[in-house]
Amino acid sequence: MTDTTSLAKLRIDPRGVAWLTLDKPDVHNAFDDALIGELNAHLDQLHDAAERDEVRIIVLGSEGKHFSAGADLNWMKRMVDYGLDANLADSRQLSRLMQRLDSLPCPTVCRVQGAAYGGAVGLAACCDLVIASEAARFCLSEVKIGLSPAVISPYVQRAIGSRQMRRFALTAEVIDVTTAQVLGLVHEVTDKHELDERVAIYVDTLLTASPQASRATKALLAEVAREPDSDAIRERCCRTISELRVSDEGQEGLTAFFDKRAPAWQRDSDASHDKEPRS
Repeated sequence: MTDTTSLAKLRIDPRGVAWLTLDKPDVHNAFDDALIGELNAHLDQLHDAAERDEVRIIVLGSEGKHFSAGADLNWMKRMVDYGLDANLADSRQLSRLMQRLDSLPCPTVCRVQGAAYGGAVGLAACCDLVIASEAARFCLSEVKIGLSPAVISPYVQRAIGSRQMRRFALTAEVIDVTTAQVLGLVHEVTDKHELDERVAIYVDTLLTASPQASRATKALLAEVAREPDSDAIRERCCRTISELRVSDEGQEGLTAFFDKRAPAWQRDSDASHDKEPRS
């Protein structure tokens, strides 16, 4: 399926890989209320599709030289005249975008090819894997213009830790890609000419996993992060592995392992490589 809008594009290939692409290269994919609205609509669709196992992986990227320059200047000019209620409405839509991206049931990969400023750092932090080119750089730039990285702070702080968040949110320093990797915001740094190849390799790797196991593991890890050590979470961990063992995919995976063959979900993915994308 392919859905193209003026601000974002969504394509779902035959393997169930969804490619969600910011498409405002003329303004370096800067955020405004219209783009946020489109992304929220796409993420609602993808959440439901992932729950139905129609989408297995989501790749978030953008067109042009930069991933996203943060807030759109024209949007910021309009916000100068907004009252508190209008600002709250805007902020809640951005918050919904971050929460929806963070809570998608299936694995998510973020492709960063250049600058990621402001809210774009939040997008990266909400994804499970971040693959960045050597030209990538990040910045929590909000305090320089009298604002705060408030809405994205829960996700970025989770990714880089409280102490580093205090530094970079208060100084608004530009974070080079090597530092971003050390901080934990980026998982892999690659040459800009090899970025798409590395993203494709991670997509292929993720497709080898059981779709059900991927969803169950992602959901469990979110719970463990919120409550790492309790009787309830330990029981939840035991229940997760036990339920997976007796499930159809768990049984198929174990049988395939002992039979020394590929499980059904891998064969299905391989068979779809030569098909045209759905539309």
